[in-house]
Amino acid sequence: MTREEFVAEATDAGQRLDKYLSALLPELSRSQLQKLLEDGAVLCNGSPAVKSDKIRSGDRICVSIPDPVELTAVPQDIPVEIVYEDDALLVVNKPKGMVVHPAPGNPDGTLVNALLYHCQGRLSSINGVIRPGIVHRIDKDTSGLLLVAKTDEAHASLSSQIAEHSLTREYRAVTVGHLKADSGTISYPIGRSRTDRKKQAVDGLNPRNAVTHYEVLERIGGYDLVRFRLETGRTHQIRVHSAYLGHPVAGDTVYGGEKNSCGLQGQCLHAMTLGFTHPSTGERLTFTAPLPTYFTSFLKKIKTQAGLTG
Repeated sequence: MTREEFVAEATDAGQRLDKYLSALLPELSRSQLQKLLEDGAVLCNGSPAVKSDKIRSGDRICVSIPDPVELTAVPQDIPVEIVYEDDALLVVNKPKGMVVHPAPGNPDGTLVNALLYHCQGRLSSINGVIRPGIVHRIDKDTSGLLLVAKTDEAHASLSSQIAEHSLTREYRAVTVGHLKADSGTISYPIGRSRTDRKKQAVDGLNPRNAVTHYEVLERIGGYDLVRFRLETGRTHQIRVHSAYLGHPVAGDTVYGGEKNSCGLQGQCLHAMTLGFTHPSTGERLTFTAPLPTYFTSFLKKIKTQAGLTG
């Protein structure tokens, strides 16, 4: 159990308690704070507080935070599409809607659970028991290719290729509206959003260099079909950069506005091509995953709407 104590200053007066604590305890999610308040783990001047309480200058706030419970990933017999496999690594085609590794709210049913079963536990240990073998990630609602290491040596080599920008990662996306240029490079640093801890943002907190190359393949009605190539691999990079230009990925209700007028469940984004140098053989390998059904169906729909079919 950890105890955090704060004394409110005059500048804090009038704030709601939950917002006050969110700023002081950024490592806690909104739902975690809510549960602490509901459980009586937050005291204001010695009495249990509620989230709507207003802060007054001099208030003494005490928050009791339980020690985290370590998640463990267990093997589960879940079908997974293996594009390539050898003794050092795998290339997997992840379906839209599948979470990559266990986390609070998604303790099982993930790609890691499936891989532990498929590989009988033979995955690299560099990223710990929750993310064994995971060299890089893609979002739950992004489909496509992922690289998975079976050995620590392979994991270290592949991670170095990512750091050196020699690992090829190309995506296909449908974006809303039309990008001004047919091709170009988006180079804006990305960090955690200053207003929403679950989001990333250009020039957010502790921003890191982020570079995305793009090429418009087709302009379809009010949308563009775009090839994106990652030079860096920041969290939500393509989605953040696209939205920053004013052309979010279609169906992205996180960065493109809460209203989803596309009829999609999540963003229309597919990790299509993956290229790397094999850690053991030195051979350059490249794999491509065809556009999945949800993506081709959406393309057909917008082409029909634009009068480009039939």
